Amino acid sequence: MDTLASGISYFDLLFQDRPRVIASAVLHSPAGVAIVDPGPSSTLATFRRELAASGIGIGDVTSILLTHIHLDHAGATGTLVRENPRIRVHVHDLGAPHLADPAKLIASAARLYGEAMESLWGEVAPVPREAITLLSGGERIDAGGRRLEVAYTPGHASHHVSYFSADSGVLFAGDVAGIKTKPNAFVLPPTPPPDIDLEQWRSSLATLDAWRPETLFLTHFGPSSPSSPHLTELRDHLDLAARLVEQSLAREEDDATRAAWFAEQVRRALQRMGDTDTRGYEVAASFELSWRGLARYLRKRERGEGGGKISGS
Repeated sequence: MDTLASGISYFDLLFQDRPRVIASAVLHSPAGVAIVDPGPSSTLATFRRELAASGIGIGDVTSILLTHIHLDHAGATGTLVRENPRIRVHVHDLGAPHLADPAKLIASAARLYGEAMESLWGEVAPVPREAITLLSGGERIDAGGRRLEVAYTPGHASHHVSYFSADSGVLFAGDVAGIKTKPNAFVLPPTPPPDIDLEQWRSSLATLDAWRPETLFLTHFGPSSPSSPHLTELRDHLDLAARLVEQSLAREEDDATRAAWFAEQVRRALQRMGDTDTRGYEVAASFELSWRGLARYLRKRERGEGGGKISGS
């Protein structure tokens, strides 16, 4: 495990046998162990091995802090709670029902991923309702020996929260602070369907910025600092992605061709920034699915509609 601050570490889940796609954070102290976004069940062997290398077992875990319930962040939660029923799971109240009964979550993800569901995510077990602590934003919670502030940060997902450790300056931002596969790389907004909302996302970025964190911790992937330039870049790239999707929708093509055009434009943008290997970004957030999420948002906005459903990733 790599160290973020005293008592805060993280490790690579090696999702799909690829480095720097999904990271889990660990808050550890004599008071207990908290995990931020344990990832999918398909990576549990790596998860267990990394914890064990630091002398931590699943029985030592007292809390799981979920930024949101997408399977790449939360899929292993039910399996871990089944093994250790003492674990408390913290999650936004909009996501909690889908942890307790993941049938709709699984069905939604299956529409996106089809036959790849099992190899990508593995088991998605229910979390007992009595193990869940509901969050709405504004709370202060104690986990892993840390006092954490909680903010509601929708935009990527309607059930997204972020956690800030003021004493360490580390902000656990899930997906709302974007994807950055290595230092000084492109900050990419992941925009899968169904509940992308750019207005809410921009408001959430202002919430993150107001904390003045020293370090943003991204599930995809790891620490990023300084935080203010990172968030500024993400704002710019949200605008860029939206413009590209708007341009694609004006093309006289079917949606599959529009999505492929958008994906190629994103690859070119990454390559212009020096990221010649774009595969890590595509594994973390399919470019075609990101097109679908933004296209859905823009079309709904054009019709004057709002809202969205829970999705798996």
